[in-house]
Amino acid sequence: MESATISSPPEIGNKTIAILGCPNTGKSTLFNRLTGLRQKVANYPGVTVERHVGKSTLSGITHDIIDLPGTYSMAAESPDERVVIDALEGRFSDDTPDLLLCVVDPLQLRRQLFLILQAAELGIPSILCLNFWDRVERRKASFHLEVLERELGIPCIPVSATSGKGLDQLETAIEAALESPSTINRIRWSPPIQEALEEIEQGAEKVNVLLNRADALRILFDAHPAVAARLDWDEPYYYKLVQDTRNRLHQKAIHPLAAEAVFINKRIDTLLKEVLPDELGLSDPTSKRLDKVFTHPVGGPILFLALIFLVFQSVYSWAGPIMDLIDGAKVWVQDIIEPLFAATPIVQSMVVDGIIEGVGSVLIFLPQILILFFFITVLEDTGYMARAAFLMDKMFSWCGLNGKSFVPLISSYACAIPGIMAARTIEDPKSRLTTIFVAPFMSCSARLPVYVLLIGAFIEPVYGAFWAGVALFGMHIVGLLIAAPVAWFMNKVMLKSKGQPFLMELPSYRFPRLPDIGLRLIAQGARFVREAGTIIFSITIVIWALLYFPRPVALAEQQTQAFITELDQAGTMTAQELAAYLEAPESFPELEQSLQDRIDSAYIEQSVMGRLGKLVQPVFALAGFDWKITVGVLSSFPAREVIISTMGVIYSLGGDVDAESGDLRAVMANQVWPEGTAKAGQRVFNIPVALAIMVFFALCQQCGATVAIMSRELNNRWAFGSFFFMTGVAWLGAILTYQLGMLFI
Repeated sequence: MESATISSPPEIGNKTIAILGCPNTGKSTLFNRLTGLRQKVANYPGVTVERHVGKSTLSGITHDIIDLPGTYSMAAESPDERVVIDALEGRFSDDTPDLLLCVVDPLQLRRQLFLILQAAELGIPSILCLNFWDRVERRKASFHLEVLERELGIPCIPVSATSGKGLDQLETAIEAALESPSTINRIRWSPPIQEALEEIEQGAEKVNVLLNRADALRILFDAHPAVAARLDWDEPYYYKLVQDTRNRLHQKAIHPLAAEAVFINKRIDTLLKEVLPDELGLSDPTSKRLDKVFTHPVGGPILFLALIFLVFQSVYSWAGPIMDLIDGAKVWVQDIIEPLFAATPIVQSMVVDGIIEGVGSVLIFLPQILILFFFITVLEDTGYMARAAFLMDKMFSWCGLNGKSFVPLISSYACAIPGIMAARTIEDPKSRLTTIFVAPFMSCSARLPVYVLLIGAFIEPVYGAFWAGVALFGMHIVGLLIAAPVAWFMNKVMLKSKGQPFLMELPSYRFPRLPDIGLRLIAQGARFVREAGTIIFSITIVIWALLYFPRPVALAEQQTQAFITELDQAGTMTAQELAAYLEAPESFPELEQSLQDRIDSAYIEQSVMGRLGKLVQPVFALAGFDWKITVGVLSSFPAREVIISTMGVIYSLGGDVDAESGDLRAVMANQVWPEGTAKAGQRVFNIPVALAIMVFFALCQQCGATVAIMSRELNNRWAFGSFFFMTGVAWLGAILTYQLGMLFI
């Protein structure tokens, strides 16, 4: 072994401590323990992978703590893994971390020491943190910590981040390590490998590239294109150097692609014989018993589907009252603000219908997103999510995806934005691209109001609650049924992707820690408001402008005169009552509201959006849409939930209606095609039309925020390609649904 110890202690001040470890080692729990609420989430410069940075005060000195993405090795494949290496080598800042806190699960020590010994080549001062130590104590296994410390050459601190046990000793060890740092004892490579590493380092000098030993190892053992790009090498020279060096190793009977694993695993075998003589004593019998149930080939998927059904039922039922409160608060604020701008109608409408409505349209989705993330976090922290991915791998493999696509796709049922972000952990770039591309097909919560409105108006009154529930379930499945063949076509035909092996460590089952869940929910909510909310808000303002302008005064006068004429001809008011109304309209608030709703409807018909709706309506005629439905569809392209309020205004009911509005359902049910059209006098809405609208919304990517996030995660070509592709699929799906439906009525 080669030992490297820093002899001169650095001056203690603000330092950077990076937390490194495999997934499911409790890194995030430890990070939360060390930082509490003093943390923030942001993206690494130039990449879309998140970084969690917090502050921790030790002996009066505040240090920066970075929670790196979980990784199984330093052989970078996924964006998350590449970020780990770049962060540890100081590519996102001027310096490398001052201290590396290596977190391992003692029950999985054999597998997780591989990463730690790879990281030793970086030469960063380190501490080994053995998390979940309480499990080792419960099993009363023989574990020689002093031997582990001696062989690794660094402090090894047992802790239980969940309970907080051992954190005082860890903080003391961190302070000591910052004063007297020591690095992990490195692997002693064989002479041929040492020579090969020197050849690569000398080759780098010829092109003025300065390599450290860790980079040289990655070049020799991986030769991944990302390494050349990261080091800014000329690729032909890079690959020739690697090939020549590897050929010389082959001549000495050393296979470079296997050499690293062979040497490190031999070192781990030798180490564990002394550190953990009774390695089998650390096995987790409880997890094995539970896995017989949860990963059973038949019972496992059934339990999983039942659990997911329970999750989504909870999302809808729990979020409803909170969303109602948010919506009520929005209306309350609008009622307060509206009179303040009565003298300037344009400003009044922009503030009330644009700005406040925009903020409300962002906040109203927070309950559903947070509740879904609560369940996802609980499932992850208990260790069940890894089992779910294992179960789903067989279901996804036929279309070229693997179990890691499960979390992004299931997250997209709440909102496609966090679902797309969750795809960052997929190593294979083609599988990651395909997963992101099909994620918007999952029926997100913003589509739910449309389903509720149309099912409640046209299906439940005719067929009853059971078939209404079937229709709602079907709308949530139709996107998945389309996404699967799309994924197959992309992987097998377009990208010609080869199937990737699915490797995932199954952690032991454990109880989640509620404070950690709370911190993660706060971070997720803040990210949604910051990243998606700003986009939704901006789009709402644009839609408001398209629906508001132009606004000719003469149109309001015409509608007022027509309204008075209809009142006079209807005979529902006496001459004295009509005269009183004309003299003091404010004394008749219901009539005034009806008139204002009528004027607003006329303004929408003459607005830019209304005119565009009439222009585009022939395109949607085959799906049974009239111009009013078409305007609703167009207005909801940036944010699909806008259609409910838009339809309320179009049908002269005002913009405060919701999916449960009986008035809106009644008005829609009584709409007829106007004179001069081929269907004059026939009802606009029937069950085929309602189904066609729902299918269109289920398949169309009517979310500007999703397009923006896709553009950032992939590029503009794929983002807008997804938008136009899904729009075309939705259009065809709506036409087929309507035309087939009309054959049965």
